[in-house]
Amino acid sequence: MRERQMQRKIGLFDAVFLGLGAILGAGVFVVTGVAAEVAGPAMLVSFLAAGLVALFNSLSVAQLAKVYPVSGGTYVYAGRQLHPVAGFTAGWMFLTSKLAGASAVALSFASYAQVLLPSISLLPTAVGVIVVLTLLNLLGVKKTSRVNVAVVLFTLSALLLFGLVGLPRVSVTNFKPFAPAGLTGILQAAALLFFAYTGYARIATLGEEVTNPTLNIPRAILIALGGSSLLYLLVSYVLLGTLPAASLATGSPLETAAGQWEVAWLEMLVAVGAVTAMLSVLLGQLLGISRMFLAMARSGDLPEPLSRISAQGDVPHISLLLTAGIVVLLVLLADFVSIISMASFAILVYYTLANASALTLGPEQRIFPKLISWFGLLTCGILALSLNRTTIITGLVVLAVGLAYYFVVHGVGGKDEAANQTL
Repeated sequence: MRERQMQRKIGLFDAVFLGLGAILGAGVFVVTGVAAEVAGPAMLVSFLAAGLVALFNSLSVAQLAKVYPVSGGTYVYAGRQLHPVAGFTAGWMFLTSKLAGASAVALSFASYAQVLLPSISLLPTAVGVIVVLTLLNLLGVKKTSRVNVAVVLFTLSALLLFGLVGLPRVSVTNFKPFAPAGLTGILQAAALLFFAYTGYARIATLGEEVTNPTLNIPRAILIALGGSSLLYLLVSYVLLGTLPAASLATGSPLETAAGQWEVAWLEMLVAVGAVTAMLSVLLGQLLGISRMFLAMARSGDLPEPLSRISAQGDVPHISLLLTAGIVVLLVLLADFVSIISMASFAILVYYTLANASALTLGPEQRIFPKLISWFGLLTCGILALSLNRTTIITGLVVLAVGLAYYFVVHGVGGKDEAANQTL
């Protein structure tokens, strides 16, 4: 029986907005507060460092996606260019990062929603939004991307207005002392903020559904990353220039700043913009996670039912339902700062493998020089090791569990490399 294939329904415009929707949100609305507590005003340098690492990674991913325009991202790239074990490691760490990240975003959504509706409860709201967005994803990717465009446009407008209103209120005194925790704080904050940029990978994981993928995937990645980077720098500059860094260490730093400015309509707009941003990010995360489950099940690394696609040919419905179930469980059990740290560590391992995969491409497959991928590999390693020891140990334990499962399924010798070509 011929394997049912996904349909190519996503053009460049929708791909860019799916990337923007995945990038904007948790980073600028939430992680900025955690990073400001770690690095102080030097968070600006952390943002630049994280953005530079993301740029190196995006260039590696863009040329890999051009060679392999299928679902799965670095799971496919590392499996084919390095070894099936490397591919499984990439897929497992992607799932770890994005499942943790999705639970954090759902909790953030509920926190900002409480600003608008103080009477609602945190956990039921977080669980409820996961259920609603899962149902929306089940309707199909084309419908999903149209809703996403509307959400992202509103979020962009809210962030731009926040930046423009806040710029005249910036005071240089708020940037002193600039780096209270020194280089250690800057690197640790950069590792956390890297989580804010990683949504562009969502475009690559949808490689089987993007039209003209060899051209549109690299373009969409670079456009989404560039646009979000400029917006991140504007918003973080305004935040740090208008309030002391210590006062931003909340779950809703933008709302805190807007409240201090006493611009009532802006405070409400930021809260609504944050809610829409969380919706967009969570929508994209559910989409991307389910496609990774799909890719790994297709190659035999996860149970076969996860590879099944709906009769309409555009929804891996079993993978999507499993994704939603795990995210709900994490929402009920998670500690916010810990899962953000875990999400950052796991995705840095994932991109280390992406850069290593790009280094093995032949000259005829390469778009960018090897030096780009070497920079990406080294900087990902540095940021991963800058996180606290507990996060690193926990991440390695999660990886060990995944590899143990892999060798139980495929035997001590692992999966033959030739089998991985069927991805």
